[in-house]
Amino acid sequence: MNTELEEEIPESDDLYERLSLTIDRGQEPLRIDKFLMSRIEGATRNKIQQAIEHDMVLVNEKPVKSNYKIKPGDKLVVFDSHSPESSDIIPQPIALEIVYEDDDLFVINKPPGLVVHPGSGNPDGTVLNAVAWHLQQHCPNFDPEAVPRFGMVHRIDKNTSGLLVLAKSAKAMSNLAKQFFDHTVHRRYVALVWGNFDTDGGTVIAHVGRHLRFRKLFTAYPEGDHGKDAITHFKVLERFNYVTMVECRLETGRTHQIRVHMQHIGHPVFNDDFYGGDRIVKGTVYTKYKQFVDNCFQICPRHALHARELGFTHPVTGEPMMFDAPLPEDMQQLIDKWRRYSQFKNEIN
Repeated sequence: MNTELEEEIPESDDLYERLSLTIDRGQEPLRIDKFLMSRIEGATRNKIQQAIEHDMVLVNEKPVKSNYKIKPGDKLVVFDSHSPESSDIIPQPIALEIVYEDDDLFVINKPPGLVVHPGSGNPDGTVLNAVAWHLQQHCPNFDPEAVPRFGMVHRIDKNTSGLLVLAKSAKAMSNLAKQFFDHTVHRRYVALVWGNFDTDGGTVIAHVGRHLRFRKLFTAYPEGDHGKDAITHFKVLERFNYVTMVECRLETGRTHQIRVHMQHIGHPVFNDDFYGGDRIVKGTVYTKYKQFVDNCFQICPRHALHARELGFTHPVTGEPMMFDAPLPEDMQQLIDKWRRYSQFKNEIN
């Protein structure tokens, strides 16, 4: 099993952690920036003031100024990101498939093999490097100082294809981050997984967190003793005897959530070299079948997972937005090949 990751991965595909707290009854009036400096480890006044300016600090669900004085009963929410600052991103002319764009946001269809943001082992050549170039060339009024991390609020794995939304303003970024946290964003994936299912659908509820021994991998903790809560709803789309095409709808967005949850229920994603899908899991291992599966691995040389649908409320207009990205060529060819194989097996049986 390959245990070297392509990049540093945060604990969540939703790239913002949220600190929530309620001000105690005995709290004296105090500027919110000073209060947060005393409560958040390693925080500087400059960083906190920047977060406040970018509407990443909310009091009673509304943005405030740095000179706001907290009072007993106030409910504070602070968004904190794992990803690199905009100033660390070098613009690079990398092609992007832009599905939609307006003054506040844009949606891209990421190809497989492209890392979302720089990290260990991938200092450049990422989606964010491409985004920085696009904004530099086509959005001269974009201010990277006002929109941290070029508006990235969520991610998908390097070898997962599909839809991503990025914000182009601080207001849009704050609103989208909140939608991801509130689990109101619609995310539907299509995957080819090993094995057949006894039912036409179901729900996997198991915490997802880092493996206790192999820290670069993630695993499921059904008892909830480690990791973070994670819920995946799945539905069978088509059965091919030894593999099944399913759709997975995320209720939470943990790192590798679908891949870990599918492995947890005995149906690893096809050709997933991290979680056991890169070998024959179902079917008799004989020469012709093994050759067929090896050919399938070559057709789709990555885990067969695609972020097909993305839906959210427009952060400025309030309009419902829904996007759909068709299966990429490698996955479509893979599924067609399994479909033909399944039909042939059914005919001779």
